[in-house]
Amino acid sequence: MCGIVGYVGPKDAREVVIEGLRRLEYRGYDSAGVAVLADGELSTAKKAGKLANLEKVLAEHPLPMATIGIGHTRWATHGGPTDRNAHPHLSADGSVAVIHNGIIENFAELRAEIEATGVEFASETDTEVVAHLLAAVYAETPAGEGRLAEAMRRVCRRLEGAFTLVATHATEPDTLVASRRSSPLVVGVGETADGTAEYFLGSDVAAFIAHTREARELGQDQVVEIDRTRGLTVTDFDGAPVEPTAYTVDWDAAAAEKGGYDWFMLKEIAEQPQAVADTLLGRLGRHGELVLDEVRLSDQELRDVDKIFVVACGTAYHAGLIAKYAIEHWTRIPVEVEVASEFRYRDPVLDRSTLVVVISQSGETMDTLMALRHAREQKARVLAICNANGSTIPRESDAVLYTHAGPEVAVASTKGFLTQLVACYLVGLFLAQVRGMKYEDEVASIVADLRRLPEAVAEVLAGMEPVRELARSLADQDKMLFLGRHVGFPVALEGALKLKELAYIHAEGFAAGELKHGPIAVIDEGTPVVVVVPSPRSRESVHGKVVSNIQEVRARGARTIVIAEDGDEAVVPYADHVIRVPRTPTLLAPVVTTVPLQVLACEIAATRGLDVDQPRNLAKSVTVE
Repeated sequence: MCGIVGYVGPKDAREVVIEGLRRLEYRGYDSAGVAVLADGELSTAKKAGKLANLEKVLAEHPLPMATIGIGHTRWATHGGPTDRNAHPHLSADGSVAVIHNGIIENFAELRAEIEATGVEFASETDTEVVAHLLAAVYAETPAGEGRLAEAMRRVCRRLEGAFTLVATHATEPDTLVASRRSSPLVVGVGETADGTAEYFLGSDVAAFIAHTREARELGQDQVVEIDRTRGLTVTDFDGAPVEPTAYTVDWDAAAAEKGGYDWFMLKEIAEQPQAVADTLLGRLGRHGELVLDEVRLSDQELRDVDKIFVVACGTAYHAGLIAKYAIEHWTRIPVEVEVASEFRYRDPVLDRSTLVVVISQSGETMDTLMALRHAREQKARVLAICNANGSTIPRESDAVLYTHAGPEVAVASTKGFLTQLVACYLVGLFLAQVRGMKYEDEVASIVADLRRLPEAVAEVLAGMEPVRELARSLADQDKMLFLGRHVGFPVALEGALKLKELAYIHAEGFAAGELKHGPIAVIDEGTPVVVVVPSPRSRESVHGKVVSNIQEVRARGARTIVIAEDGDEAVVPYADHVIRVPRTPTLLAPVVTTVPLQVLACEIAATRGLDVDQPRNLAKSVTVE
C-alpha cells in the first residue's frame, strides 16, 4: 500500500512531488524517495524512515530544478525498510527510474534471468526487476512516439501479481508512463493560471487534490502515457486504445487523505477486500506448494514440532484463538493460545520441538517481543506474523509471514485483524503440507477458498447500510453482549472488544454454551445481544444449540441481533435483526462475520460523537510492558 506521485507540467516538480508525498504518507512511512528528470539526466534522493528524513536530505543536497518528477512513500514488502530498498529504483545504466506499489509474484524468476545477463542488483526489492527489464525492452523498441509506453506494455505482459508502476526515461524529458493491475492508480488533469496543461499521477486523489479535482480513473490492465505536448493516452496491455473514466472529486484536501471517508477506520474497513487479496498474493508456488516470506527452519524441524503456542495481545490474540481451530484441524498438532503479557510469567513448558507463533501488527509490541525472547531462550522455534517489514519481532524470529494490510492509521485494528486471520490460515496449511497431512491439491483447494474471501468481504460491505441504521439506534445503550460458538466465539470476543475500544460501552463476549453458567443473569428487557451463528451446513448440532441460545435470551427480554449466512432461515423467528453474510467454509467464516461487528462499533461510536480513529487512553502500538 505504498504512496505514488507523478507530475508533468510547468511547475517545479520537486515541490509538487514532495507535497503529494506528504498527503500520501499515511500509505507508507518506512522510506521515501523522489526522482526528477532535468537536462537529459535522472537525479534521485531517497531515505529510510519517515518523509521528514528525505526532506532533510533534500534541504542539504537539493535536486536540480525540473518539471517532470516521480515520488514514492513506501510500506515495505520485498526487502527491509532501508535506504537502498527505498524507491525510485534505477536501471543499471541509469536511464530508467521506476516506482511501484504492489507485489510482483514472479520477480525471483525474472531477477535470475536479468542477473544471467551480468546485471548486478542494488536492492532486495521486486521493483528493481522492472527498472532493468524496462531499460532492456526500451532499447529494443523502435524509436518514435509512444516508445516508452510500448516498452511498458511489453514488460507488464511478463509480470505476475498486483502492481502499479510509474516510470520515466532519461531520453524522454516530456513523458511519464504508468500501468496498473489490481492496484490503484488515478490521473489528475489540470491547468495553471495561464492555461498551461499539467498532469498528475497518484495512488489516490490525495496526491494532487491541492492542484486539481479533475481526475481520470484507470481500469484493470491499462497503461497511461502522459506527454507534455500530446497529452493523455490510455491503452490496455495489448495496445488497444481505451477511453478512461472521467470524474470530478468533490472532497477537500483534508478529506482526500481519508479517501472521502469521515474516519480512517471507515476507509480501512473498506480496504479489507484488497488487503486480504494482497496477503494471499504470491503464496502459492507453481506446483501448488505454499510459499512464506522468510523461513529459516528446515522441513525436518517443522516435522519435529509436537506442540504450538500462539502468543499475541488484544485483537491479534483473537486471531490466534481462531487460528487454533484451523491449525489443530489441519495438522492434528495441539495448539495453546496465550496472552503475551502472561506467557513468560507462568513458566510455560517449551523445548526444541515447540513452535511459538507470535502475532503483532506493528512488529514492536513489547509484551509479544518479550514472550518471543523467552521462547528463544527456551530453545523453541518462533514464527512471526507481522504487518511491518523490518520491525523487531520479524528480525528476531526464525520464520516470518508478512501480512500486506498496508498502514493502519486508526487505533482500532480492522484490516490488520482480517489479514492476520488469513496469515494464520496460511501457517496452518503450510505446516500441514510440510508434515504430509495435506497434499498439494488439498492445500490448493483451501487456498482457492481463501482467494474467494475478498469478494465475500466486498459483498458484506455492500450491504452494511442497515447495520449502520441499527447502530444508530443502539448508541444510547450502556451494555451489550456478544455470543458465539466454535470459531464464532473468538469473533464474539473481537466484536465486544471493538465496541469497548470505540464507543466506551461495557461489552462482553461469551461462548454461547456458557450462558446458563452465569452470563444470562445480566440480561434484562431490551439488552442488545449479538449472536454469531455457525453455518447450518456443518456441525448441525452446534447450529441448533445456538438457535436455542437465541431463544433463551429473547425469552428474557433481549433484543437479538443475529449474524447468519445466506439461506439460514432457522434463525428468523427468533431474531429482531438479521445481518446476512455469504456462505463461507466454517473455518474461514470469521473473515466475513467479523466485518459487520466492525461497522457496528464504528457507527455507534460516531453517533455518540466520539473520536473513532483515536479512542481515549489507547495507542496504536504498545511498546512498553
